[in-house]
Amino acid sequence: MSLQTHVTQAFQIHFGAAPAFVVRAPGRVNLIGEHTDYNDGFVLPMAIDHAVWIALRLRQDGQVHVHSLDLDRSTTFDLAALRYQDEGWAEYVKGVAWALQEAGYALIGWEGVLAGDVPRGAGLSSSAAVELATARAFQVVSGFPWDPPAMARLGQKAENQWVGMNCGIMDQMISAAGEAGHALLIDCRNLETTSVPLPPDTVVVILDTATRRGLVDSAYNERRAQCEAAARYFGLPALRDVSMERFVADAGGLDEVTMRRARHVISENARTVAAAEAMQRGDAVGLGRLMDASHVSMRDDFEISGPALNIMVACAQEEPGCFGARMTGGGFAGCAVALVQASMAEEFAANVAARYQARADLTPAVYVCEASEGASIVL
Repeated sequence: MSLQTHVTQAFQIHFGAAPAFVVRAPGRVNLIGEHTDYNDGFVLPMAIDHAVWIALRLRQDGQVHVHSLDLDRSTTFDLAALRYQDEGWAEYVKGVAWALQEAGYALIGWEGVLAGDVPRGAGLSSSAAVELATARAFQVVSGFPWDPPAMARLGQKAENQWVGMNCGIMDQMISAAGEAGHALLIDCRNLETTSVPLPPDTVVVILDTATRRGLVDSAYNERRAQCEAAARYFGLPALRDVSMERFVADAGGLDEVTMRRARHVISENARTVAAAEAMQRGDAVGLGRLMDASHVSMRDDFEISGPALNIMVACAQEEPGCFGARMTGGGFAGCAVALVQASMAEEFAANVAARYQARADLTPAVYVCEASEGASIVL
């Protein structure tokens, strides 16, 4: 059963009628450009064919009623009296309502059923998918224009200021503005996007290590503070503005840890721009080499990899048909991503899963993915 059918039938059971609308918003995998987004840099994500779906209809009383099928939990709140209550998933929905109203949008209430197949905690942006699906739900019942960059910024504001996770803009932007068949090079300073196709005869394979981390409680905020300190040291607004030549010449006054953090971000920005150029040329080998180098930088300079991720990347790189592989997402646990020859993808997936299970004593999940469009109304 498709998720669209699932949420539609569940809505009928839960609310006693067919939904008026169905919306969806995808998760994402970042091909390259990790921890560059909050440094005003470049990222190269693609929206994936795993998404959050909401079947809904409007309400006239200013309330929002949402039932999560995945968690079998419901939440109800009044748009005129929003309060943070530490309700987990529900706070992402409330946070989007708060951010939209703070930005001046006149919201109408709705009731809906929510379900998704974006693995939670795997670094595939399940939270951004919830945020952008929620924004689409409010947009379709309230009637305001859909502006992907504006909605992405408000989803980020909800996560930063309501939920308390100091994330960058990438996850929300790709969930809002993704394009089928393409990745997007996103300039995180101005949110300009460049659509770039995957190299011919390649697919993206997501390799879930079956390890999880709590991003709010992780070292993410510490890394961000270190990057901001490095930018202040160079006297520039963000590390995006520091060239590798300037870094090599002037980084001697930084402590060793901050220096390595800055080196990752500066080199990763350069790799990300080069990766988009390789994709425009159809150069799978060049893109793969950049992905491999990115993993080394995240492992050694930014120190956000971990044993399971390193094992998974090594297993992928050993397999014929793999052009390159790296960890993806916030780090410490979750997923790796590989660029693979399309004709060898199924064999690659099976062999890497078996090899990883033998080495890590964990059962992975492997997804051969297609690039999907961003947040959309499907009914």
